[in-house]
Amino acid sequence: MAGDKHIIHMDQDAFFVSVEVRKNSDLVGKPVIIGGSSERGVVASCSYEARKFGVHSAMSSRMAKMLCPHAIFIRGNMDEYSKASHEITDILKSRVPLIEKASIDEHYIDMTGMDRFHGTLQYAKELRQAVIRETGLPISFGLSVNKTVSKIATNECKPNGELNVNQQEVQPFLNPLSIKKIPGLGEKTFIKLSDMGIKKIFTLSQIHPDQMQTLLGKNGIQLLQKAKGIDNSPVIPYQEQKSIGTQCTFKTDTIDVDTINNLITSMVMDLAFELRQKKKLSACITVTIRYSNFEDVTKQVTIPYTSLDHVLIAKAKELFRQVYQKRMLLRLVGVRLSSLVSGHEQIDLYSDSQEQYSLCQAMDKIRKRFGEKAITLASTMKIDL
Repeated sequence: MAGDKHIIHMDQDAFFVSVEVRKNSDLVGKPVIIGGSSERGVVASCSYEARKFGVHSAMSSRMAKMLCPHAIFIRGNMDEYSKASHEITDILKSRVPLIEKASIDEHYIDMTGMDRFHGTLQYAKELRQAVIRETGLPISFGLSVNKTVSKIATNECKPNGELNVNQQEVQPFLNPLSIKKIPGLGEKTFIKLSDMGIKKIFTLSQIHPDQMQTLLGKNGIQLLQKAKGIDNSPVIPYQEQKSIGTQCTFKTDTIDVDTINNLITSMVMDLAFELRQKKKLSACITVTIRYSNFEDVTKQVTIPYTSLDHVLIAKAKELFRQVYQKRMLLRLVGVRLSSLVSGHEQIDLYSDSQEQYSLCQAMDKIRKRFGEKAITLASTMKIDL
């Protein structure tokens, strides 16, 4: 029964900004924007003080400056944010029976059955205080009967908040909220439903399933369920997060390093495209080679969370240089991306340049329309190993 579940959703408050404030207390209470400050820059994250002026993630830095001229712009460091994310995950993992890392800054915890030993609300409060105490980073939580309601609860009590919504309170809690509050309801769907006069969750919950099916297909039924406070999706153990990878065995053993590097580029581009389609980010990349004598050598490195081609390609090539030491003939090369988490758009937007992100977007559109091999880099076109 859904009512028997105890699901905690824990979410960092303005995570990137909080990490910067931890380093520099002079930023406390200031409108801080993480992202490029140039004309072409994009806001990756911003403080709640900046949000009061209408600034939000994915906005152009130019617009953010117009809305909040006195904002403090910080270029940011994804490596530091990734390390802070791992700190928080480690703290929570050591204290709970079942945890899902939903993204770089949020976790779901399933305490079902443990309420006999711990008062779940009290335990959630203690978990929150442990994170704050041990990391110096602010965090909020929502506690309810499923992932959807607990996530909405967290969003309603942020920043620096706690909210418990028990089974009897679910519908009264959801009813007056905007449909925009439902996780997974995008801008196009919001506009479509709003144009029909469906603006509150209560109104949406009253729509007949057949009408929602006709209107939005399978997604319509899922939204209707969420509006009714129903969500049976499980908390997926963090340890079981999947990796994605690919490898190529050469027709003939080779020592052609340039061609192998081009092959690695092609392999990484395919994996990065798959990541973005699944709305995932990777924090670990592994390169494996097999010499002609069948000796396998593997090297991996932890990286800042990313799904961007140019970042992953550079790391993969660097690992290949490190791992290929014997200058013997090679018969196989493989690349694997692991430590996957769901990625918010704000993380994808955080890159060395807006042009690189825009290029990824443009290439993804072409691939989705015409197939994965419809576009690639010129250097990868003449690979025949």
